[in-house]
Amino acid sequence: MSRKHESIYLVILAGGTGSRLWPCSRHHKPKQFQDILGIGKSLLQMTYERFNGICPPANVFVITHQDYLEHVTSQLPDLSPENIILEPFRRNTAPCIAYATHKIAKLDPDATCIVTPSDHLVLHQEPFTQTLNAAVKAAIGTDRLITIGLQPTRPDTGFGYIQLIEDGQPLKKVKTFTEKPEKSLALKFLESGDFVWNSGIFVWTVGAITQAMSTYLGDLNDGFEAIKDALNTDGERDAVNRAYAHITNTSIDRGILEKSSEVYVVLGEFDWSDLGSWEAVHNITTLDEDHNAVRANALLVKTTNTMVKGPKDTLIVVHGLDNYLVSLSNDVLVVCKRDEEDLLRRLMAEARTTKGKKFL
Repeated sequence: MSRKHESIYLVILAGGTGSRLWPCSRHHKPKQFQDILGIGKSLLQMTYERFNGICPPANVFVITHQDYLEHVTSQLPDLSPENIILEPFRRNTAPCIAYATHKIAKLDPDATCIVTPSDHLVLHQEPFTQTLNAAVKAAIGTDRLITIGLQPTRPDTGFGYIQLIEDGQPLKKVKTFTEKPEKSLALKFLESGDFVWNSGIFVWTVGAITQAMSTYLGDLNDGFEAIKDALNTDGERDAVNRAYAHITNTSIDRGILEKSSEVYVVLGEFDWSDLGSWEAVHNITTLDEDHNAVRANALLVKTTNTMVKGPKDTLIVVHGLDNYLVSLSNDVLVVCKRDEEDLLRRLMAEARTTKGKKFL
């Protein structure tokens, strides 16, 4: 194994709650730890396996909320306990990436890091591997912050959109970066043909991302610089708890990528979904003749364009619905319009207020 290969690290972000897939995704067991696709593997396990051969297994780190330690250890038994990074609080993607970056930088100052969400679906492994290898090659020895871009197929408001500078080069420089635009703006982006989706998969050296954090998120970077001597020691947990008490909620997209002039895109040619909503799950599910996506033991009558999800030992009977979500998970049944994500968030908030946190 070459030294260059040994210095490639993977950081899997696995601390989210997956609220847009409620009630299947719950606070005690979010979507990344579940077999959403019914294939016998969780999304986290699929992500872990996806990077086999791209970086050494010993260089794989998973960062998650401290409540999910048991899920990670049970689902990834080959992962070293030292490579499980536990956040005391959820503070969005910039703090968790900063935490992982400083830990890895202390282990290997020459490291090149791949950062990936834990809950995405990628089809066609070979073009995915080729894309990541190209991104790693483009990042090594530079200050570039590289993201994998994908051609958009719909005006989805859950993604970041990247406008590229077209100069005929395979590595595209970013002109503008917009995180999660409103529906009307996303539609304009799609119609223009000038934008790609930000996949949320990033590649950069620890030096490049640390420099960017110092420039654009100075307080965050200073917080981890102040505790770097404690990282990878027995004192890490206490030091991180103190640091997180002063960290604000910030995404890497808004905190750095929308501001930096060093952001580049490698275009991916693989099928991809973030599985971030029931609409996304519906889109990747084989549909019946009435355009229903059924992942349940269900009987559907005069029902169209509907997503049905539930346990195999329970019969779900649906009559007369169009464009609905019907999802049964343990003690919660949700029936609502399929493509209204804001409605689902409001229903969750109402359930929290009137019925209690146990149903979330």
